[in-house]
Amino acid sequence: LLREIDRKLNLTKRLSAIIPDDRDQNKIVHLLQSMLAQRIYGIALGYEDLNDHDTLRNDPAIQTAVDRDDTLASSPTLCRLENSIDRKTMIAMHVLMVDLFIESYDEVPAEIILDFDATDNTVHGHQEKRSYHGYYDSYCFLPLHVYCGSRLLVSYLRPSNQDGAKHTWAILSLLVKRIRSSWPETKIIFRADSGFCRHRMLRWCEKNNIIYYVGIGQNKRLNKLTEARHKVVVEIFNKTNEKQRAYTEVKYAAKTWKEERRIIAKLEHSAKGDNKRYIVTNDKDKEPNFIYRDIYCGRGDMENRIKEIKCDMFSDRTSCHDWWPNQFRLLLSSMAYILVESTRRIALKNTELETAQVGTIRLRLYKIGAIIFRNTRRIK
Repeated sequence: LLREIDRKLNLTKRLSAIIPDDRDQNKIVHLLQSMLAQRIYGIALGYEDLNDHDTLRNDPAIQTAVDRDDTLASSPTLCRLENSIDRKTMIAMHVLMVDLFIESYDEVPAEIILDFDATDNTVHGHQEKRSYHGYYDSYCFLPLHVYCGSRLLVSYLRPSNQDGAKHTWAILSLLVKRIRSSWPETKIIFRADSGFCRHRMLRWCEKNNIIYYVGIGQNKRLNKLTEARHKVVVEIFNKTNEKQRAYTEVKYAAKTWKEERRIIAKLEHSAKGDNKRYIVTNDKDKEPNFIYRDIYCGRGDMENRIKEIKCDMFSDRTSCHDWWPNQFRLLLSSMAYILVESTRRIALKNTELETAQVGTIRLRLYKIGAIIFRNTRRIK
């Protein structure tokens, strides 16, 4: 099944075309495409470590999947592949990911929402560019992911000793340029939490006709502007003893902003106390409650997608000492996720597994028990 989806996307073949192979072509035993398929299929099947392939390389099922009938690449061979990748190749792999995203649509979409979010990859020792992060209370990396619904566009490894929004503006600019070259009429929306609220990025979105819904941390000024409406919420709670929630909007300008922007506020009060949330947007038409509940809260689904790629596709297995092999491992996990997500979108449409998580798809469809008979005439 993985092989058939791979063939439909032409993923590992296109991937092998952009990765340089400096080996003597006359002495090659393991083709680059077969090694990539072996590693990516292995991740999709639940084998995150290279040493798993010491056993897998002799397994007839995965040999058949990668179109081989003999022993596959060893873990040292795969390790040398991972350590041979450079920055230029990483960029080309991301270009392929965006191309796959665009090709995944049968029709040009009227609107797409690009969700940006960062996560933590705990380091495995004294690795290159490791740093301590106070929020996560650990030594970690800080990869940035970009999704559109369940489709993955970007998996960018970063050190954790920098702004969480580092390079987001540049990545958004590159994505917008590429997407508009194929879909010039498509409405593009940028959605992110308060960690990405930077005035230069907001101004860039406004200049380039990008709608944004971005969280903004509460402060004394925002609380003061919404104080009157919040008092009403508290009064109703005191009368009913039931959780109350209201939505409103105000005009607000931070010190670094040259103009006021529209702020949507969710004002909530319960027995646990206040729960205030604010987002900034340049959407001038939609009602505050619709913007918050139906648009902004939708970004919570991206957190589920990040859990999928971390827990089920092992994107946090960035345990190499050097930097670029770790970025490559993150992208291998991303390619495995794309294969499984494509299985869900293409092969499982209108089935009970249409919305299943990738781990469930693995257990229900990939992890099968079988006896394989192989001779010179056939594989059964």
